[in-house]
Amino acid sequence: MNKDVRKDLGAIFQASLHRVDPYLMIKERMALKKNILSVKTDGETLSWDLSQYRRVLVLGAGKATAKMALAVEEILGNRICEGLIAVKPGHTEELSRVKMVMAGHPVPDAGSVEAGREIARLCKEADAKTLIFNLISGGGSALLSFPYAWEDSKGTHSLSLEDKQATTKALLACGANIKEINCIRKHLSGIKGGRLARLAQPAESVNLILSDVVGDRLDSIASGLAVPDNSTYAEAINLVKKFDIAEKLPPLAWKVLQLGAEGRLPETPKKGDKAFKKVKNILIGSNYGALLAAQRRAKELGYKTLVLSSEVTGEAREAARFYVGIARDVGKHGLALKKPACVIAGGETTVTLRGTGKGGRNQEMALSFLSEIEANPEDSEGIWFLAASTDGNDGPTDAAGAFADLGVLAAGQKAGLRIQDYLAANDSYHYFDKIGFLCKPGPTNTNVCDVQITIVK
Repeated sequence: MNKDVRKDLGAIFQASLHRVDPYLMIKERMALKKNILSVKTDGETLSWDLSQYRRVLVLGAGKATAKMALAVEEILGNRICEGLIAVKPGHTEELSRVKMVMAGHPVPDAGSVEAGREIARLCKEADAKTLIFNLISGGGSALLSFPYAWEDSKGTHSLSLEDKQATTKALLACGANIKEINCIRKHLSGIKGGRLARLAQPAESVNLILSDVVGDRLDSIASGLAVPDNSTYAEAINLVKKFDIAEKLPPLAWKVLQLGAEGRLPETPKKGDKAFKKVKNILIGSNYGALLAAQRRAKELGYKTLVLSSEVTGEAREAARFYVGIARDVGKHGLALKKPACVIAGGETTVTLRGTGKGGRNQEMALSFLSEIEANPEDSEGIWFLAASTDGNDGPTDAAGAFADLGVLAAGQKAGLRIQDYLAANDSYHYFDKIGFLCKPGPTNTNVCDVQITIVK
């Protein structure tokens, strides 16, 4: 029985991935007829006469960008003059006209800087007769790095890759959510927070965006490369103070934030800035679409279904307690749904690091779920759970997430594993790896946050 239900969990998760396949979504929305390129949005169909442009560029960054580029290459063919995208190793496709640069994630590396500099160069060289397609998805903040540089009476100054790496590590460990992290990253970048649009003017740009951000805020996805930025240097400083990480930031990074807050460095471009006059941002996919596809598959498998939310945030451990409570109410009282039930949710939680183990937010959530059912196993009969990341890599691991149910708990106990020890060390990966209950679909080349699926029978 356990094995069959876990198979259902896997099938429901795979259905969510198929719906947000970037290649398929681009193919559904974009078409070329003679010289006229059309792109369907949720409210209208936009079109461009390619004969009016001397050059067409394809640029981008993110875990889903290679599949997006593959679809765009097939549609535009030799109309593409040049292209470059920054991707995570393993999240690749065979491309013929667009160059791929392998870059670091979640911490930027030399490849990230190489991609950032090359894309900045291509944008600066673009003119009014250039049409740029920017392919943007989650992960772009780390994969595309262009450290902030400025000039004063003492000469030219620039953040280093090491500065960006140390800042990123501090942000990832402090418990900040993605909006908060990206507020700080934008203000330490020469390309994020709308600055890519500023570099590209007077060219026209079409930004095809796959959302990995709760609420689908375009200014947070890949740190809003070509989107007006509402955040400020002052807000970034307040966040550093909120999470008490000032001493963990490199001195030069802290100096940039201070100079910006004092008005001595230019702010990121805001709404109404001329940089966005010829920019079109199009959202092509989101977590909500993935959840609806998961719901359809669950219904096909015979479950009564509920899509709870696509905006679950907060600590992964707290979310796990919430899901256990819902599952128990369904099992005991038929609250919200009658059995057999499948409750589906998504979003992006966070983990405040306390230990030095290996894992990710979904594995931590599954282990916390397991801890809750261990405390009251008699109330946990007939409950199965899967938490997984749609990009296939939960944190710096090769797993998307993990399964949790009484069968998994029994396997852990038989192996002599103490859940609390692994939670204290933030070492969820090794707990599930030792008993064989990690979810490992491999790199999916998409990225729309996370999916959590609870089954009650």
